[in-house]
Amino acid sequence: MTKLNDDAILQQLKRIADALERECPPLPDRTDVLPADAYIWHSDIRKLVPVNSVNRLSLSVLRGVNEQRDLLLTNTTAFANKLPANNALLWGARGTGKSSLVKSVHGTILASGFDCGLVEIHREDIADLPLLMTFLATIDRQFVVFSDDLAFEQGESTYKSLKAALDGGIEGRPENVIFYATSNRRHLMPRQMMENERSSAISPSETTEETVSLSDRFGLWIGFHSIDQDTYLDMIDTYIDYFNIKAGDIDTRAEALTWSIGRGARSGRVAWQYIIDLAARTNTRLLQKN
Repeated sequence: MTKLNDDAILQQLKRIADALERECPPLPDRTDVLPADAYIWHSDIRKLVPVNSVNRLSLSVLRGVNEQRDLLLTNTTAFANKLPANNALLWGARGTGKSSLVKSVHGTILASGFDCGLVEIHREDIADLPLLMTFLATIDRQFVVFSDDLAFEQGESTYKSLKAALDGGIEGRPENVIFYATSNRRHLMPRQMMENERSSAISPSETTEETVSLSDRFGLWIGFHSIDQDTYLDMIDTYIDYFNIKAGDIDTRAEALTWSIGRGARSGRVAWQYIIDLAARTNTRLLQKN
């Protein structure tokens, strides 16, 4: 057998090291965090990537969520002031403005002069949440960590990472980090998953408590529900006025109702989709206002 020379050995070791680094990237460096209002956590490179422009509306434009708005804004303002604040779970029907409210509240906080970053972590990367929170704790700035459409399916165990991050272990949750999540499920888990775990457990009552207690880690629960016709039409009128859409002879209310019937639902999302269609037909650019 031919004996490998030193150069060949070094090349092989380098390939092994490169492969290991791809599988387990180095911990993030806070000096790599560029100044920005918002970021997305990229799990593959373990890095916060700045968002140039956040897709959000002014808080004053949102309709049908007055109570939810007041609850989340009060909690976030307290956090921005470095006062005690709760992790928040925004749950309820699809398209009712949960994620829009989070982004709009953050925009309001920035406009009020607070230095508070928004960090989005995707649902599939939630296992990184403890690492992300530990990393953010090293930065002298307040951060709202946000996960949209969060839910766990049968067989998933990553919910344990979420529980660990929200509890914070013996050190507790970092004082400069808070976690907001939106979900269509109040308890974040499908009923079947909870029932299966209970039926196969040695102590079913303890397993039920284990799964349900995940949502209990959120001190603030904010529910969102389907809207009525008047609220839906109020959304349409508000968007038209806000974006200065010149509809002319178009009966926008009648069209919006027909649009909702075609979609089989009335919601903030359906209202927004109608506005996009209307803006295209009237040659209107939907420019965000600061």
